[in-house]
Amino acid sequence: MAAPSPGVLPPSGEQHVIEHGRARAVITEVGATLRAYSVDGRAVVDGFAEPDICRDGRGQVLCPWPNRLGDGRYEFAGRRAQAALDEPARRNAIHGLVRYQSWALRGRAQNTVTLGCVLQPQPGYTWRLGMEVEYRLGKGGLTVRAEATNLDGVPAPLGVGFHPYLTVGTPDLDTARLHLRAERQLRTDDRGLPVGEEPVAGSEVDFSVPRPIGPTRLDTAFGGIGRDADGLARVELSHPDEDRRVTLWMDSAFRYLMLYSADRVGDGDRRRRALAVEPMTCPPDALRSGTDLVTLGPGGGWRGTWGISPS
Repeated sequence: MAAPSPGVLPPSGEQHVIEHGRARAVITEVGATLRAYSVDGRAVVDGFAEPDICRDGRGQVLCPWPNRLGDGRYEFAGRRAQAALDEPARRNAIHGLVRYQSWALRGRAQNTVTLGCVLQPQPGYTWRLGMEVEYRLGKGGLTVRAEATNLDGVPAPLGVGFHPYLTVGTPDLDTARLHLRAERQLRTDDRGLPVGEEPVAGSEVDFSVPRPIGPTRLDTAFGGIGRDADGLARVELSHPDEDRRVTLWMDSAFRYLMLYSADRVGDGDRRRRALAVEPMTCPPDALRSGTDLVTLGPGGGWRGTWGISPS
């Protein structure tokens, strides 16, 4: 896509740049999206260029549901909703409703920016929801704090996720080494919707001992994520030479993790170039199944924190 004309905003709106030492990140007005993150000029996330529209969920906030919602149709506390099917081939609504919405600047400094939006009642989500996300660069990397508030007078359902693509500079994912501790993987149908669970141990997606990803195709949601003594869950992607490593961590608000090896992204040159590591509060299709769905009472809030630590 050609660069915008002078004075015309790019498709992702205002570009909010934050820096700390040798680290730099760009967060966009549209979707409060993490468009870029680098250290010493080397990419930590595989984002998108300023003149481009964000595609394939790159760096986006996923709310009020992450991943897929079958038929876009669900009912909660007597209210029925029907979202647009933006994955039409599979008859799914995908990744929520805020990722192409304008987010207002709520605060900023050299190393931090806070953006917020209000999701107004609409056919796909008939509640009013406030959302705020803070991105902060520091000594330990990038920290992302998210908050949601029910601005409606009745209980509201909620699912939240994020969609960064991690890279350690390998030309493809086959040689990159992955480490993830998880007990369960979700078995899905041909629409990508959960139909059951299977143990991870001994399966093709068992990365409890760090090893190369190889030819494994990942579009897999995991539950029972292992946590360290500090209560955080961690996923590590590393270069085969061990000279680059990136860790995504998440607190207890995020109970599920999606890994996607980008085999089906629209740009063929970017397939299997980076690994989407997606913290999620609930599994796919949770607005229909109710599984681990957050319920916010009137005025009630939710908060979660995750981050990316390169080394």
